[in-house]
Amino acid sequence: MNLSSALKEFILSLSASEGKADNTIESYQRDLKKYVFFLNEREINDIEKVTDEDVFDFVSYLYKQNYAESSISRMKTSVRNFHRYFSFRYNNNDPTVNLRVSQKRKRLPVYATKEEVEKLMLVFNDENQNELFDHTIIETIYGLGLRVSECCNLKTNQVNLDDGFVKIIGKGNKERLIPIPDRTKRLMKEYYAKLRPLWQKKNTNVFFINQHGKKIYSEYVEKMLKENVYKAGIKKKITPHKLRHSYATHLLEGGADLRVIQELLGHSDISTTEIYTHVEAERLKKAYLNFHPFAKENKDN
Repeated sequence: MNLSSALKEFILSLSASEGKADNTIESYQRDLKKYVFFLNEREINDIEKVTDEDVFDFVSYLYKQNYAESSISRMKTSVRNFHRYFSFRYNNNDPTVNLRVSQKRKRLPVYATKEEVEKLMLVFNDENQNELFDHTIIETIYGLGLRVSECCNLKTNQVNLDDGFVKIIGKGNKERLIPIPDRTKRLMKEYYAKLRPLWQKKNTNVFFINQHGKKIYSEYVEKMLKENVYKAGIKKKITPHKLRHSYATHLLEGGADLRVIQELLGHSDISTTEIYTHVEAERLKKAYLNFHPFAKENKDN
């Protein structure tokens, strides 16, 4: 089949069988017209004559033409899907089997520095019942790296303050055991011994209850945290989830293994945890700039 006919058939299949959006189809058409034109210039007119070398030459051409990385990635996807379609439908050889399309880079997590976390914790006056309550919640989220929902849904039978660990039931009912840091444990014990019995109106196994004996919800935690971040004079927007990012980042900075952090956060896939490796990269970069003689030489110049 000649390439022009192949292109028409593929574009028709996108709208007829796959029901792609118009702008997606137009994007495929633009990309593949460039690809077909490139092959025709090389006197390749039949789809079955395209080799993996031709495909890689096309990618090299895109780089030489200074296309943006995102555009190259998109065009590689278009070419790969084009050949996959004909490989599947007509049992053609697929010249893109070794073509790798880079995944979209995940945004690095925003997190609070250790200094900002410390500044936030110093805002609370633990002599005041309400402030002790709020302080304990924030310490629990940061100290254990919890999702805000996990903190709000925490049950008394999940918390072992004597042995110092919490059993969390996370996403997909996956269980994980998390050690409680000493400072967090001290606050949790104080809240549990003094405030909770005082505020409890009826039997409940919810760990965190407010002064009305009611369970807390994420809206309360988010609003309360926002107010205390402002009181602490921190300009950065810190949310409960960013405290979880901070927990993971500070563990990595302290030398914790990525697999350990994965377990503590309850990530099912290590690739989810790998977003935190930016910390390690930054640390290595700083070490290089501070200690390598070539880096110092560049600074001096």
